[in-house]
Amino acid sequence: MDHDLLHPREQLVLIMERIYQGEMTTLSGGNLSILDDNGDIWITPAGIDKGKLRPADIICVHPDGTAEGLHPPSSEFPFHKAIYARRHDIRAIVHAHPPAIVAYSLASVIPDTHIIPQANSVCGPIGIAPYAIPGSEALGQNIADTLAEGYNLVILENHGLVAAGHDLLSAFQRMETLDFCARTLINAQRLGGYRVLSPAQLNMFTSRQHILPEFVVSGHSSAELALRQQITEIVHRACSRRLMISTEGVVSARIDQTSFLITPTGADRRSLGVEDIVLVRQGSREAGKLPSRSVLLHQRIYQDHPDIDCIITAQCPHAAAFAVTEASFDTKTIPESYIMLREVPQVPFSYLYSQPKAVSAAITPQSPVLLIQNDCVLTTGANILQAFDRLEVLEYTAMSLLNAQKLGGLRPISDQAIQDIKDKFLTA
Repeated sequence: MDHDLLHPREQLVLIMERIYQGEMTTLSGGNLSILDDNGDIWITPAGIDKGKLRPADIICVHPDGTAEGLHPPSSEFPFHKAIYARRHDIRAIVHAHPPAIVAYSLASVIPDTHIIPQANSVCGPIGIAPYAIPGSEALGQNIADTLAEGYNLVILENHGLVAAGHDLLSAFQRMETLDFCARTLINAQRLGGYRVLSPAQLNMFTSRQHILPEFVVSGHSSAELALRQQITEIVHRACSRRLMISTEGVVSARIDQTSFLITPTGADRRSLGVEDIVLVRQGSREAGKLPSRSVLLHQRIYQDHPDIDCIITAQCPHAAAFAVTEASFDTKTIPESYIMLREVPQVPFSYLYSQPKAVSAAITPQSPVLLIQNDCVLTTGANILQAFDRLEVLEYTAMSLLNAQKLGGLRPISDQAIQDIKDKFLTA
């Protein structure tokens, strides 16, 4: 889906729905706007249920200050107007109150995006604007002054966040990605702290080889078409379950011994369509499409493991907290966790970018799931549903482990109980 081809009313409703369903604002909180080519500002209304927003509810404020619509514009309109006046490259603004980011705003601290390359790349530098009363000219001035320093993300002290972009989707993605970072960091703090990446390590993200030779697809088998649909549906489900966000997460599935399908690079995960999925065959990519930057890793795993037919990499905030810390991931929690995950080792960050063979070698029947340090979690399966099931179980187990910290820590299943589980469920 090309969001830029949607009317501003439709764009604002679509993104507000994502924000509300993603638990990043409340019924009455948050506001969004788009600056049109003719100087009109399309903005969400004041006092309307954000969970049931309709295109007809959106307000258009003309350059002369007159407004058209069924409702008054958001009370925060002054800061939207002030931002557009100061930064002519900004064409869309997102303001919301994600709880994790609000926590940082209360402490007047900026979340550290150096924990994961993708997040750092999407967010860029982040500023903090001093507190001022909501809806005031002073607040607008504070935010506009901070954005004028070159930031596209600004934390508002004791308030929330403003994200700006060249379009509404890019502004939203900055906010959503920072929210993921904030949630991951808060979880990591409960495990004793987190690792950060050096500038050289962060730069590895853009150096990955995914510009494969092209080939022209002459036709699509029914098996391939079915897999395209399954991949698309599972990505959408992962986003709705908060296991992926719109800028992060990869799914691939094997078609046969020489070809597999994989999600594209740079695509909005929530609006991914079957036509966006990339076919990779004998080391070449479907003409006109760019596969994920991790395509060579997926290719290597399929070469080495004929029993694996699906690979998923994701950044879910509870499991990712273990990937950015030194804490071990103990699966001896409940029987389901051990049966589905077995052992979950950590793989060094550098392996993902320079040693795909070593990452592949870390996958065994005893470790079908990996934590890649400061990057992602990786799950495998004999089919798409098994790989996704492992992803869900991994995140739920991580959530339980983090909550157990508040109750005195994990009391793991005994060695004898683990042996009983192996005898009953894991013996061929």
